Amino acid sequence: MTAADIGDIGAAPGRFSLRSFRAKFILVVGAALLFDFLLSGGIAIFNVQRLSRDVAAQVGEGLTSANEEFLRTYIETTAQRADLLLEGVHSQLETLAGVTQFMLDNPATSERVGNALLADPALSSALQYNATAGWAQNGAGAPSAVSVWGYLLDEKGVPKPAAQAAIRDSAILELLGPALMATGSPKLQLYYIGPKDASITRSVPYSNQASTLDDIYPGHNKGPSFWDFFFPGIYEGWQSWLVNPSARPTDTDIVATMPYIDSTSGSMVVSYFDALYTPDRKAVAGGVAVDLTLDQLVNLVESVNIGETGFGFLTTSSGNVLATNALGERTLGLSVSDVGGQGVTGVARSLRGSSQTAISGLELPRGGDTVLRHIFLDEKGEQVPYLVVLKQLAPNNLWDGSKIVAETMTLGFVVSERDIYHSLISAQANISAATRGIVNYQLLMVLASLLVVLAAVYAISGRITAGLRQLAEAAHRLQAKDYTVRVNIPSRDEVGAVGVAFNRMAEEIRYHTANLENLVAERTRELEKANGAINALNARLESENTRLGSELDIARKIQMMVLPRPEELSTVPRLDIAGYMAPADEVGGDYYDVLQNGTNVKIGIGDVTGHGLESGVLMLMVQSVARALQEQGRADPREFLEVLNRAIYKNVERTRTEKHLSLAFLDYSDGHITLSGQHEEVLIVRANGDVERIDTMDLGFPIGLESEIGAFIDTRDIDIANGDIIVLHTDGVTEAEAPGGELFGFDRLCKSAHRHRHGRAEEIKAAIIGDLMAFIDTQKIHDDITLVVMKHK
Repeated sequence: MTAADIGDIGAAPGRFSLRSFRAKFILVVGAALLFDFLLSGGIAIFNVQRLSRDVAAQVGEGLTSANEEFLRTYIETTAQRADLLLEGVHSQLETLAGVTQFMLDNPATSERVGNALLADPALSSALQYNATAGWAQNGAGAPSAVSVWGYLLDEKGVPKPAAQAAIRDSAILELLGPALMATGSPKLQLYYIGPKDASITRSVPYSNQASTLDDIYPGHNKGPSFWDFFFPGIYEGWQSWLVNPSARPTDTDIVATMPYIDSTSGSMVVSYFDALYTPDRKAVAGGVAVDLTLDQLVNLVESVNIGETGFGFLTTSSGNVLATNALGERTLGLSVSDVGGQGVTGVARSLRGSSQTAISGLELPRGGDTVLRHIFLDEKGEQVPYLVVLKQLAPNNLWDGSKIVAETMTLGFVVSERDIYHSLISAQANISAATRGIVNYQLLMVLASLLVVLAAVYAISGRITAGLRQLAEAAHRLQAKDYTVRVNIPSRDEVGAVGVAFNRMAEEIRYHTANLENLVAERTRELEKANGAINALNARLESENTRLGSELDIARKIQMMVLPRPEELSTVPRLDIAGYMAPADEVGGDYYDVLQNGTNVKIGIGDVTGHGLESGVLMLMVQSVARALQEQGRADPREFLEVLNRAIYKNVERTRTEKHLSLAFLDYSDGHITLSGQHEEVLIVRANGDVERIDTMDLGFPIGLESEIGAFIDTRDIDIANGDIIVLHTDGVTEAEAPGGELFGFDRLCKSAHRHRHGRAEEIKAAIIGDLMAFIDTQKIHDDITLVVMKHK
């Protein structure tokens, strides 16, 4: 910084600049006067504002309460209508199930009634065998369509006895089905499905369902049953409830499916199933069902009318929106996609996939109370406030495609707060405008009075501030290093006292400045001495780091030297073996070895807790002890692990490393493997492509943690054939992370091994490591990675 800069910064204020005491004096006096004026006018302004706030608050509370009560009542009434609609469907389905169950409970009655109905040409038509397709269905003209699938027919196309009994027991649907279809809520169809061993279908009204299903779902006619192909898990769910009734998610046997696009009609439907049981109530004997279109629920939701921006929506507990209008889809930021299944095709419009952050994170209610939430939605870059009202419908059982779970749908209303609170916002704006007018008038009066008084104060301020101006000018000269400056203030007030103090300070500054150069030189010598000591310390630290790096490099080389060499692995009879180990640090804590003593081959894999030098040393201890025991001919796997553990435990105690490891061994002999010890799951890919996962948790105990582990050691025998592959790994493989934080996992390891199973062991190993490294990408490797692949030949 130059002297000119210093002069500019420290320049003395003019006779009346904003930094002068005169200006400050005027401002202080003006502020006091302003306070006095504001005190008189402020009370009136405060009362006006308080009145404005009270009126706005009362109007706001009234309108807000009325609007929210209207929304609560509206959504609760709509929810009751939806529940009543579904209760009506349940009631009709229970009626159908009750009559059909009566026939099953009374076989003699069922036989008489069924035979009579089947013999009546007005109610029944003969089955016609389609030799090309392999199924049989009755002719047109009957009230219901009876379809008998190929796996229920004998070689002549005649239904097997169990299927004939199911046809007879369900004949009552010829009378009851049309009546139920004509009453209550509109339904797409009613139908009966026989038990698993006789899963014929009888549906009302009549349709060419057999040929339709053949066209859309080829292969279903081959079995094993209609239940397993189209609705796996429902039949098993009912069967489990017989054993444990408390396992039912809700207090009914009726199970609904997720909404899906019906393959025959193309309509969005929900199927409701009710169970049928054997007379002794020990087994499921089939079920009855009704297909209900969602039109009524959709119309109920889409007809919601709340202002210009309001709409309704119906969603599942997972956030999939079943019904809303075009305005709702646009406002909620939903995207539509199809979800395919084995027998159904659903439609997904998930709240969780919404482009609106407030909607994707919207928490659905978990109880019966009506919930109101205030959120903000982005509309062309503007955050617009919206009100969301949520109400749960009655819970029901839901088949999710594989099992039966509890499901509670939620009805929601959404409306812009600007829309529903329009009258409130308008009233508050008018009140605010009137209040601002009064306040502005009062402020103008205060400012006019203040200007008059400040003019008078300015006229007399020059005389009062003369001494202070002299002090300011002297301070400016002192800043410019003129240490001879002195002030002469004749007054005996506080300003005069400051002048005396200033003169003393200037004298002291002049004295100390003269000795400053000697003081700077002394401090410079001290800093140079300290800097020399720091440089010497840095040199010692650099030398120590170099030494430690060399020691770690030697330890890593020793660790890699004791790993099995490829030429050593190639001598193992009937096993093609390939191994890979990459430490996360200079020295890793993973262990694997292949030990051969005559015909006995022992393959080991382990993982020491942590990694680094201590873990690497413990790994070398394990390798040495295992080699010694193998050379001694310790063939018993349990004894082998017990002795190895005692040796390692004593070394851990001596070194005080507080380390231990998971460790497992595979003893191979002539197509037979004995597995012992606790480590990660063992993966076996059979030659035919089957994948087996073997858990080792019950086969051992961590090594080096306790002195005696014999009670925890167990073995498992495994037979392997030509082409079978065994994969061993440490958790560095399955817990490797992608850049997004996702783990590689055991499932990906299984898929990779299965995909590359036709190659040699070295090729399989390289392919798995390639898949792993591609998954990790640029993410840092946090743990040692070890992989051993063995292929029987």
